[in-house]
Amino acid sequence: MAETGIPDIQIDADNLYREESYTDLKVGSIRRLIPVTRDGEDDPAREVRYEGSASLMTPAGNLPLSFDLDATSLSQAIQKYPEAVNAEAERAIEELKQMQREQSQKIQVPGQGGYGSGGQGGGQIQL
Repeated sequence: MAETGIPDIQIDADNLYREESYTDLKVGSIRRLIPVTRDGEDDPAREVRYEGSASLMTPAGNLPLSFDLDATSLSQAIQKYPEAVNAEAERAIEELKQMQREQSQKIQVPGQGGYGSGGQGGGQIQL
C-alpha cells in the first residue's frame, strides 16, 4: 500500500485479454475476450471467453446487465444469448424486489434519515 492510503494497483500481465465487441445496435452486445500474452500475442493455452450485456428499463431507470456466455464460438454465443440475458434479467429483478422488501420493512426512526431527520425543510419539531 502506498503512503497515500491508495492500494498499489497493477495489471495482471499473466491474465491479459484482447477485447472484440459485437452488437446488433438494438438489443445488446457480445464481447469476445481473446487471451493474450504480455507481448500482445494470442495465448492458445487459455480459452476465449464470451460475455453478453444488455440494458433493462425499469421504473427506477436503466439497469445494466452483464453475464457470461458459455460458448466456444461467436455463433454459439449468439445462440445462447437470449436464454442467458433472460436468466440475468430475472435474477436482477428478483434482487431488486428483495431490496424493496428489505427497505419496506425498515422502521423509520427520527434523527436517522428519512422521516423526521431534521435539517431538511421547516416545521420539524425536535426534542
